[in-house]
Amino acid sequence: MANDSQFKLKTKYIGTRGVFEYRQSIDTWIKPWDKVLEIGCEWGTTSVLIHNVCKNLIATDISEECLQKARRLYPEIRFEVLDAFNVKEALKFGDNFTKIYIDMSGISGYRSTLDALSLLNSYATIFEPEAIVIKSGSIKQLASNLIAWKTS
Repeated sequence: MANDSQFKLKTKYIGTRGVFEYRQSIDTWIKPWDKVLEIGCEWGTTSVLIHNVCKNLIATDISEECLQKARRLYPEIRFEVLDAFNVKEALKFGDNFTKIYIDMSGISGYRSTLDALSLLNSYATIFEPEAIVIKSGSIKQLASNLIAWKTS
């Protein structure tokens, strides 16, 4: 008899390079019924694009100053302060996110690959979303060259 963990949906990781690819992924990955956590929203430019597709969005950033501007520009969107590396703090928003978008300054470069992988692993483990889209050139490069070995 199979156990429940064999049927559990595995989180997909989508690596994008640059803001154009990151935003382009919204039409493919976001559906109106999703619950989305956006990490690193800054002034809300990507947030409004996500919100155009899915109203159930919590957009976060570490900077209260950036969020004040975002709230003025897009009052219809919920903006909250969050240090992305404090994953347990993100639980205050709930635990049923279906998609997570991550665009943080400093994790796109090759020196930040381990930080980016740590974020992906942490959020996938805690929230178990269907997909995490991350803007990180190093993650996209790694993913394009990575082959998962399957034991026969």
